Amino acid sequence: MRETLDRLEQTIRARRGADPAASYVAKLSAKGRAKIAQKVGEEAVEAVIAAMADDRAGAIGESADLIFHLLLLLADMDIPFATVLDELDRREGVSGIAEKAARPRD
Repeated sequence: MRETLDRLEQTIRARRGADPAASYVAKLSAKGRAKIAQKVGEEAVEAVIAAMADDRAGAIGESADLIFHLLLLLADMDIPFATVLDELDRREGVSGIAEKAARPRD
């Protein structure tokens, strides 16, 4: 599984500067971070809709789209996916309630 995500992340990072006419990644990247973030939101909503409809195939497809677009957003922000995994590792074994309570308040 990790190898698949690593390959996808590398492909996304390599294609960000490609010709937007030939690469969806380059085309979306050229539209800017707000558009990429909007796509992440759209895919998240679509995944939720599929889950609520008990549409297993739809949930799988929309989840793949969500992960793809999230990796593109992270690449745009120059955040390696490994950094997100490090954060998950840091949270492992910590109650979700306790972790949330420890976050700084805005």
